[in-house]
Amino acid sequence: MGYHLLDPDDLDQWDDRPTDVRSLSVAAGYEYQNSKLGLRVYELAPGEQSGLAYHVHDEQVEAFYVLDGTLHVETPDDEYVVDADQALFVDPGSPQRAYNPDDADDAVRVLAIGAPSVDDAQPYEPEEA
Repeated sequence: MGYHLLDPDDLDQWDDRPTDVRSLSVAAGYEYQNSKLGLRVYELAPGEQSGLAYHVHDEQVEAFYVLDGTLHVETPDDEYVVDADQALFVDPGSPQRAYNPDDADDAVRVLAIGAPSVDDAQPYEPEEA
């Protein structure tokens, strides 16, 4: 059996993304690649996006649960506004870009879940769709 109690505030910046991101799953010992689950906490200042530009995943399901603030998620057909205590699920093959708008008053804090944890993101160019 294994149990891992973690506080995101105790973790270092996960990678070289320009936003504040802490990987709970990596800190718990789960591999970044080919793991059943990826779990990260993002804090996005006004004008920041979750680290990936507009993209689409081949097999990964993504879920964004907003802890504080309001997250915006751009898609080819719509823009979703996800408030605190709401979740947005993004199925594989569904292009999106998660961000905090430039004119936002506050940062947004988001729990991002990816399953499986695979590096299958592909850039998406909306003008080509």
